[in-house]
Amino acid sequence: SARLDLYRRGGDSLLGRYHYYRLHPFSLREVLETAPSLEIRQPLKFINNAKIGGIFQDLLAFGGFPESFLEKKEIATRRFHGERIDLLIKEDIRDLEAVRDISALQILAEILPSKVGSLFSLNALREDFGVAHKTISLWVEILERFYYHFRIYPFTSSVFKSLRKEPKIYLWDWSQLEDRAAKLENIVASHLLKAVHFLRDVYGYKTELYFLRDRDGKEVDFLVTVDRKPWFAAEVKSKDKTVSKNLIYFAGKLRLPYAYQITEDDGVDFEKDNVRVVSASKFLSGLV
Repeated sequence: SARLDLYRRGGDSLLGRYHYYRLHPFSLREVLETAPSLEIRQPLKFINNAKIGGIFQDLLAFGGFPESFLEKKEIATRRFHGERIDLLIKEDIRDLEAVRDISALQILAEILPSKVGSLFSLNALREDFGVAHKTISLWVEILERFYYHFRIYPFTSSVFKSLRKEPKIYLWDWSQLEDRAAKLENIVASHLLKAVHFLRDVYGYKTELYFLRDRDGKEVDFLVTVDRKPWFAAEVKSKDKTVSKNLIYFAGKLRLPYAYQITEDDGVDFEKDNVRVVSASKFLSGLV
């Protein structure tokens, strides 16, 4: 899929002769074989199905790539992780990109999982590797083009501006992550990105995924927009069901139509202070 995307950028224009769809890992609703029911600027519609809890735990543990998800075995998943990185670095990237230091690129790929969910600084990485900013930027872009990771950026508007412009980084294969809180945030990020791409690729809506952070350091994990206007925000709190003060703050500041707080605990669904607190499995069932 990475090669198809790269080749798409060259050659003759095919405008009007094809539609471009982005392929994503399995998502909860897809595994459940239920068609999307997203409606722009409307609240998410969740599924009440006894299967969603088990499907969510399988996706969290084994990821959304067919090779590991369909086998549902830890051995197969570990083997897939190693083989995927080797093939990605030593074959796909080596064949298509002019990278002189392949071994350094592989080290970078091994480091990136520890950066998931936090502000991503190229300058800090540049210092760690002892290379120029242009070089580390190129390496990160190459891994992103080959669907190893993706970045989301802070939302800015006339209401408030983010002081720092650094993005946050997430992996396409969240099952690589050892930290459970980071893994939970990553699976939510991946499902939201899939929903945003689905609405753009299939229906042509100008949907985007951001995170929220103001000059005082207040932060909310995710914001989905339509035509640059906020649709809903989502905050991942793992085991904490106390409504996030930052989520309440941004909901008022941006006049958010909908706000969700996501917890890993099953069977949670209540509303307080105009924030719907819901289990991760149920929240993901409302996407694509």
